[in-house]
Amino acid sequence: MIIIMRAGATQIQIDNVVKRIEKDGFVAHLSDGSERTIIGLIGDDRPIDRRTYEVMEGVEKSVQVLQPFKLVSRDLQDHDSIVKVRKVEFGGTGIGIIAGPCSVEDRGQLLESAHVVKAAGAHALRGGAFKPRSSPYSFQGLGEEGLQILAEAREQTGLPIVTEIMTPEQLPLISEYADMLQIGARNMQNYELLKTVGRSTLPVLLKRGMMATLEELLMSAEYILAEGNRNVILCERGIRTFEKYTRNTTDINAVPVLKSLTHLPIILDPSHGVGKWNFVTPVALAGIAAGADGLIIEVHPNPEEALSDGGQSLLPERFADLVQKTRAIATTIGRE
Repeated sequence: MIIIMRAGATQIQIDNVVKRIEKDGFVAHLSDGSERTIIGLIGDDRPIDRRTYEVMEGVEKSVQVLQPFKLVSRDLQDHDSIVKVRKVEFGGTGIGIIAGPCSVEDRGQLLESAHVVKAAGAHALRGGAFKPRSSPYSFQGLGEEGLQILAEAREQTGLPIVTEIMTPEQLPLISEYADMLQIGARNMQNYELLKTVGRSTLPVLLKRGMMATLEELLMSAEYILAEGNRNVILCERGIRTFEKYTRNTTDINAVPVLKSLTHLPIILDPSHGVGKWNFVTPVALAGIAAGADGLIIEVHPNPEEALSDGGQSLLPERFADLVQKTRAIATTIGRE
Protein backbone atom coordinates (compact mmCIF):
# COMPACT_ATOMS: atom_id res chain seq x y z
CA MET A 1 0.00 0.00 0.00
CA ILE A 2 1.11 3.59 -0.56
CA ILE A 3 -0.02 6.63 1.36
CA ILE A 4 -0.20 9.90 -0.55
CA MET A 5 0.25 12.98 1.58
CA ARG A 6 -1.52 16.22 0.78
CA ALA A 7 0.35 18.96 -1.04
CA GLY A 8 1.78 21.12 1.71
CA ALA A 9 1.73 18.41 4.37
CA THR A 10 4.08 19.36 7.19
CA GLN A 11 7.13 17.38 8.24
CA ILE A 12 5.46 16.67 11.58
CA GLN A 13 2.45 15.14 9.80
CA ILE A 14 4.72 13.00 7.62
CA ASP A 15 6.69 11.88 10.67
CA ASN A 16 3.49 10.93 12.48
CA VAL A 17 2.41 8.69 9.58
CA VAL A 18 5.83 7.03 9.52
CA LYS A 19 5.69 6.42 13.28
CA ARG A 20 2.23 4.83 12.94
CA ILE A 21 3.44 2.57 10.12
CA GLU A 22 6.39 1.41 12.22
CA LYS A 23 4.18 0.93 15.29
CA ASP A 24 1.99 -1.38 13.19
CA GLY A 25 5.05 -3.51 12.38
CA PHE A 26 5.66 -2.32 8.82
CA VAL A 27 8.50 -0.44 7.12
CA ALA A 28 7.99 3.02 5.67
CA HIS A 29 9.74 4.10 2.46
CA LEU A 30 9.48 7.78 1.56
CA SER A 31 9.51 9.22 -1.94
CA ASP A 32 9.60 13.01 -2.08
CA GLY A 33 8.06 14.48 -5.24
CA SER A 34 8.01 18.09 -6.33
CA GLU A 35 4.53 18.65 -4.89
CA ARG A 36 3.85 15.91 -2.34
CA THR A 37 5.35 13.02 -0.42
CA ILE A 38 4.41 9.40 -1.06
CA ILE A 39 5.00 6.85 1.68
CA GLY A 40 5.25 3.17 0.81
CA LEU A 41 4.08 0.72 3.46
CA ILE A 42 6.16 -2.44 3.13
CA GLY A 43 5.72 -5.67 5.04
CA ASP A 44 4.04 -9.05 5.03
CA ASP A 45 0.61 -9.95 3.64
CA ARG A 46 -1.39 -9.05 6.75
CA PRO A 47 -4.62 -7.18 5.97
CA ILE A 48 -4.31 -3.43 6.43
CA ASP A 49 -7.14 -1.15 7.51
CA ARG A 50 -6.56 1.75 5.16
CA ARG A 51 -8.91 3.99 7.15
CA THR A 52 -6.39 3.96 10.00
CA TYR A 53 -4.07 6.06 7.88
CA GLU A 54 -6.57 7.98 5.78
CA VAL A 55 -7.95 9.78 8.86
CA MET A 56 -4.54 11.05 9.92
CA GLU A 57 -3.61 14.71 9.53
CA GLY A 58 -1.99 15.54 6.20
CA VAL A 59 -3.03 12.32 4.42
CA GLU A 60 -4.83 12.72 1.11
CA LYS A 61 -5.53 9.06 0.34
CA SER A 62 -4.11 5.54 0.33
CA VAL A 63 -3.74 3.30 -2.72
CA GLN A 64 -3.38 -0.46 -2.80
CA VAL A 65 -0.36 -1.58 -4.86
CA LEU A 66 -1.42 -4.65 -6.83
CA GLN A 67 1.99 -5.53 -8.25
CA PRO A 68 4.07 -7.99 -6.19
CA PHE A 69 7.04 -5.61 -6.47
CA LYS A 70 6.48 -2.50 -4.36
CA LEU A 71 9.65 -0.44 -3.93
CA VAL A 72 10.67 -0.59 -7.59
CA SER A 73 7.17 0.18 -8.83
CA ARG A 74 6.05 3.43 -10.42
CA ASP A 75 3.05 3.23 -8.12
CA LEU A 76 5.38 4.14 -5.28
CA GLN A 77 7.55 6.58 -7.24
CA ASP A 78 6.34 8.05 -10.50
CA HIS A 79 9.45 10.07 -11.37
CA ASP A 80 12.59 8.39 -12.74
CA SER A 81 15.34 7.52 -10.29
CA ILE A 82 18.84 8.74 -11.07
CA VAL A 83 21.64 6.45 -9.98
CA LYS A 84 25.10 7.96 -9.52
CA VAL A 85 28.28 5.98 -10.07
CA ARG A 86 30.77 8.45 -8.68
CA LYS A 87 29.98 11.53 -10.77
CA VAL A 88 28.31 9.63 -13.63
CA GLU A 89 24.50 9.68 -13.67
CA PHE A 90 22.26 6.97 -15.13
CA GLY A 91 18.63 7.91 -15.68
CA GLY A 92 17.06 11.27 -16.41
CA THR A 93 17.86 12.84 -19.77
CA GLY A 94 21.36 11.44 -20.24
CA ILE A 95 22.62 8.27 -21.94
CA GLY A 96 25.38 6.53 -19.97
CA ILE A 97 27.85 4.18 -21.65
CA ILE A 98 29.84 1.50 -19.82
CA ALA A 99 32.54 -0.18 -21.90
CA GLY A 100 35.57 -2.40 -21.63
CA PRO A 101 36.65 -6.02 -21.97
CA CYS A 102 34.73 -8.99 -20.64
CA SER A 103 37.66 -10.00 -18.43
CA VAL A 104 40.75 -8.36 -17.00
CA GLU A 105 43.39 -10.52 -18.68
CA ASP A 106 46.57 -8.58 -17.90
CA ARG A 107 47.68 -5.07 -17.07
CA GLY A 108 48.53 -4.02 -20.63
CA GLN A 109 45.24 -5.26 -22.10
CA LEU A 110 43.09 -3.55 -19.46
CA LEU A 111 44.91 -0.22 -19.44
CA GLU A 112 44.87 -0.02 -23.23
CA SER A 113 41.15 -0.81 -23.24
CA ALA A 114 40.46 1.81 -20.56
CA HIS A 115 42.20 4.59 -22.46
CA VAL A 116 40.55 3.81 -25.81
CA VAL A 117 37.00 3.64 -24.40
CA LYS A 118 37.62 6.86 -22.45
CA ALA A 119 38.80 8.61 -25.62
CA ALA A 120 35.74 7.39 -27.53
CA GLY A 121 33.31 8.78 -24.95
CA ALA A 122 32.59 6.00 -22.43
CA HIS A 123 31.51 7.09 -18.95
CA ALA A 124 32.51 3.98 -16.97
CA LEU A 125 34.86 1.01 -17.36
CA ARG A 126 33.71 -2.61 -17.19
CA GLY A 127 35.97 -5.57 -16.56
CA GLY A 128 35.58 -8.89 -14.79
CA ALA A 129 38.08 -9.88 -12.09
CA PHE A 130 35.92 -12.85 -11.12
CA LYS A 131 34.17 -14.61 -14.01
CA PRO A 132 31.34 -17.16 -13.87
CA ARG A 133 31.95 -19.50 -16.81
CA SER A 134 29.92 -22.38 -18.23
CA SER A 135 33.02 -24.58 -18.28
CA PRO A 136 35.20 -25.11 -15.20
CA TYR A 137 38.21 -25.19 -17.55
CA SER A 138 37.63 -21.70 -18.98
CA PHE A 139 39.42 -18.58 -17.74
CA GLN A 140 37.94 -17.65 -14.36
CA GLY A 141 39.52 -14.22 -13.90
CA LEU A 142 42.56 -12.83 -12.05
CA GLY A 143 40.79 -12.19 -8.74
CA GLU A 144 42.29 -9.46 -6.55
CA GLU A 145 45.09 -8.84 -9.04
CA GLY A 146 42.40 -7.97 -11.59
CA LEU A 147 40.76 -5.57 -9.13
CA GLN A 148 44.09 -3.85 -8.55
CA ILE A 149 44.56 -3.39 -12.30
CA LEU A 150 41.05 -1.94 -12.56
CA ALA A 151 41.86 0.52 -9.78
CA GLU A 152 44.99 1.58 -11.64
CA ALA A 153 42.92 2.13 -14.80
CA ARG A 154 40.52 4.33 -12.83
CA GLU A 155 43.44 6.36 -11.49
CA GLN A 156 44.78 6.92 -15.01
CA THR A 157 41.47 7.65 -16.79
CA GLY A 158 39.03 8.81 -14.11
CA LEU A 159 36.50 6.21 -15.26
CA PRO A 160 34.51 4.57 -12.45
CA ILE A 161 34.78 0.78 -12.29
CA VAL A 162 31.95 -1.71 -12.83
CA THR A 163 32.85 -5.30 -11.94
CA GLU A 164 31.00 -8.50 -11.14
CA ILE A 165 30.44 -9.97 -7.70
CA MET A 166 29.63 -13.68 -7.54
CA THR A 167 29.28 -14.52 -3.84
CA PRO A 168 28.38 -12.65 -0.63
CA GLU A 169 31.82 -13.43 0.73
CA GLN A 170 33.48 -11.38 -2.03
CA LEU A 171 31.77 -8.12 -1.01
CA PRO A 172 34.42 -6.80 1.44
CA LEU A 173 37.24 -7.33 -1.06
CA ILE A 174 35.44 -6.02 -4.14
CA SER A 175 34.12 -3.01 -2.23
CA GLU A 176 37.71 -1.88 -1.68
CA TYR A 177 38.11 -1.38 -5.44
CA ALA A 178 34.75 -1.18 -7.27
CA ASP A 179 32.45 1.79 -7.86
CA MET A 180 29.52 -0.39 -8.97
CA LEU A 181 28.69 -4.03 -8.29
CA GLN A 182 27.43 -6.11 -11.19
CA ILE A 183 25.08 -9.04 -10.58
CA GLY A 184 25.39 -11.32 -13.60
CA ALA A 185 22.56 -13.13 -15.34
CA ARG A 186 23.40 -16.43 -13.64
CA ASN A 187 23.08 -14.81 -10.21
CA MET A 188 19.93 -12.77 -10.78
CA GLN A 189 17.98 -15.03 -8.42
CA ASN A 190 20.80 -15.67 -5.94
CA TYR A 191 18.76 -14.17 -3.12
CA GLU A 192 21.48 -14.22 -0.47
CA LEU A 193 23.76 -12.32 -2.83
CA LEU A 194 20.98 -9.84 -3.62
CA LYS A 195 20.36 -9.22 0.07
CA THR A 196 24.09 -8.78 0.67
CA VAL A 197 24.54 -6.12 -2.02
CA GLY A 198 21.32 -4.56 -0.75
CA ARG A 199 23.13 -3.82 2.50
CA SER A 200 26.05 -2.26 0.61
CA THR A 201 26.37 1.45 -0.14
CA LEU A 202 27.64 0.77 -3.68
CA PRO A 203 25.25 1.06 -6.65
CA VAL A 204 24.23 -2.23 -8.27
CA LEU A 205 23.90 -3.23 -11.92
CA LEU A 206 21.40 -6.11 -12.01
CA LYS A 207 21.34 -8.18 -15.19
CA ARG A 208 18.26 -10.08 -16.32
CA GLY A 209 18.59 -13.85 -16.13
CA MET A 210 18.77 -15.64 -19.44
CA MET A 211 15.36 -17.29 -18.87
CA ALA A 212 13.81 -14.76 -16.47
CA THR A 213 10.56 -12.90 -16.94
CA LEU A 214 10.41 -9.15 -16.41
CA GLU A 215 8.47 -9.68 -13.18
CA GLU A 216 11.21 -11.99 -11.90
CA LEU A 217 13.80 -9.34 -12.73
CA LEU A 218 11.82 -6.69 -10.86
CA MET A 219 11.32 -8.99 -7.88
CA SER A 220 15.09 -9.55 -7.75
CA ALA A 221 15.59 -5.78 -7.71
CA GLU A 222 13.00 -5.62 -4.92
CA TYR A 223 15.26 -7.79 -2.76
CA ILE A 224 18.04 -5.21 -3.08
CA LEU A 225 15.84 -2.20 -2.38
CA ALA A 226 14.16 -3.95 0.55
CA GLU A 227 17.57 -4.14 2.25
CA GLY A 228 17.99 -0.37 1.91
CA ASN A 229 20.04 0.08 -1.27
CA ARG A 230 17.97 2.11 -3.74
CA ASN A 231 20.79 2.64 -6.25
CA VAL A 232 19.94 -0.12 -8.71
CA ILE A 233 20.20 -0.15 -12.50
CA LEU A 234 18.45 -2.90 -14.47
CA CYS A 235 20.09 -4.46 -17.52
CA GLU A 236 18.44 -6.30 -20.40
CA ARG A 237 21.11 -8.63 -21.80
CA GLY A 238 19.17 -10.99 -24.04
CA ILE A 239 17.18 -14.10 -23.23
CA ARG A 240 17.53 -17.69 -24.39
CA THR A 241 15.18 -18.66 -27.21
CA PHE A 242 15.14 -21.22 -30.05
CA GLU A 243 17.01 -18.83 -32.38
CA LYS A 244 20.48 -20.08 -33.37
CA TYR A 245 21.84 -17.19 -35.45
CA THR A 246 22.59 -15.11 -32.36
CA ARG A 247 23.91 -16.05 -28.92
CA ASN A 248 20.72 -14.82 -27.25
CA THR A 249 17.66 -12.85 -28.31
CA THR A 250 17.72 -9.20 -27.31
CA ASP A 251 14.33 -8.30 -25.84
CA ILE A 252 13.90 -4.73 -27.08
CA ASN A 253 10.31 -4.93 -25.83
CA ALA A 254 11.71 -5.09 -22.29
CA VAL A 255 13.02 -1.54 -22.44
CA PRO A 256 9.71 0.38 -22.84
CA VAL A 257 7.80 -2.19 -20.76
CA LEU A 258 10.22 -1.87 -17.84
CA LYS A 259 10.18 1.92 -18.18
CA SER A 260 6.40 1.80 -17.70
CA LEU A 261 6.64 -0.47 -14.64
CA THR A 262 9.60 0.87 -12.69
CA HIS A 263 11.35 4.11 -11.86
CA LEU A 264 14.77 2.43 -11.95
CA PRO A 265 17.15 3.19 -14.86
CA ILE A 266 17.30 0.58 -17.65
CA ILE A 267 20.37 -0.13 -19.76
CA LEU A 268 20.95 -2.55 -22.63
CA ASP A 269 23.75 -5.08 -23.14
CA PRO A 270 23.75 -5.76 -26.89
CA SER A 271 27.09 -7.60 -26.69
CA HIS A 272 25.56 -10.53 -24.81
CA GLY A 273 22.21 -9.95 -26.48
CA VAL A 274 23.51 -10.99 -29.90
CA GLY A 275 26.94 -12.47 -29.24
CA LYS A 276 28.36 -11.34 -32.59
CA TRP A 277 30.25 -8.06 -32.93
CA ASN A 278 28.76 -7.11 -36.31
CA PHE A 279 25.24 -6.99 -34.83
CA VAL A 280 26.12 -5.09 -31.65
CA THR A 281 25.86 -1.54 -33.02
CA PRO A 282 22.43 -1.80 -34.72
CA VAL A 283 20.91 -3.51 -31.67
CA ALA A 284 22.48 -0.90 -29.36
CA LEU A 285 20.93 1.90 -31.40
CA ALA A 286 17.55 0.16 -31.33
CA GLY A 287 17.76 0.01 -27.53
CA ILE A 288 18.49 3.73 -27.23
CA ALA A 289 15.64 4.54 -29.63
CA ALA A 290 13.35 2.37 -27.47
CA GLY A 291 14.20 4.44 -24.38
CA ALA A 292 17.17 2.75 -22.70
CA ASP A 293 19.11 4.95 -20.28
CA GLY A 294 22.44 3.54 -21.34
CA LEU A 295 24.54 0.75 -22.80
CA ILE A 296 27.15 -1.71 -21.58
CA ILE A 297 29.47 -2.73 -24.41
CA GLU A 298 32.34 -5.19 -24.62
CA VAL A 299 35.46 -3.65 -26.20
CA HIS A 300 38.82 -5.37 -26.65
CA PRO A 301 41.98 -4.16 -28.45
CA ASN A 302 42.60 -7.67 -29.85
CA PRO A 303 39.30 -9.63 -29.85
CA GLU A 304 40.83 -12.62 -31.61
CA GLU A 305 43.15 -13.08 -28.60
CA ALA A 306 40.52 -12.46 -25.90
CA LEU A 307 40.27 -15.07 -23.15
CA SER A 308 36.50 -14.65 -23.05
CA ASP A 309 33.78 -13.27 -25.36
CA GLY A 310 36.12 -12.18 -28.16
CA GLY A 311 33.51 -12.85 -30.82
CA GLN A 312 31.14 -10.22 -29.43
CA SER A 313 33.76 -7.61 -28.54
CA LEU A 314 34.15 -4.46 -30.61
CA LEU A 315 37.47 -3.16 -31.78
CA PRO A 316 38.20 0.35 -30.42
CA GLU A 317 37.44 2.07 -33.74
CA ARG A 318 34.11 0.25 -34.02
CA PHE A 319 33.22 1.29 -30.50
CA ALA A 320 34.03 4.91 -31.33
CA ASP A 321 31.67 4.64 -34.31
CA LEU A 322 28.94 3.22 -32.06
CA VAL A 323 29.30 6.16 -29.65
CA GLN A 324 28.94 8.68 -32.48
CA LYS A 325 25.82 6.96 -33.79
CA THR A 326 24.41 6.76 -30.27
CA ARG A 327 24.83 10.52 -29.93
CA ALA A 328 22.86 11.00 -33.15
CA ILE A 329 19.99 8.80 -31.94
CA ALA A 330 19.98 10.48 -28.51
CA THR A 331 19.74 13.93 -30.10
CA THR A 332 16.87 12.79 -32.29
CA ILE A 333 14.81 11.63 -29.32
CA GLY A 334 15.65 14.64 -27.16
CA ARG A 335 18.26 13.11 -24.87
CA GLU A 336 21.90 13.87 -24.14
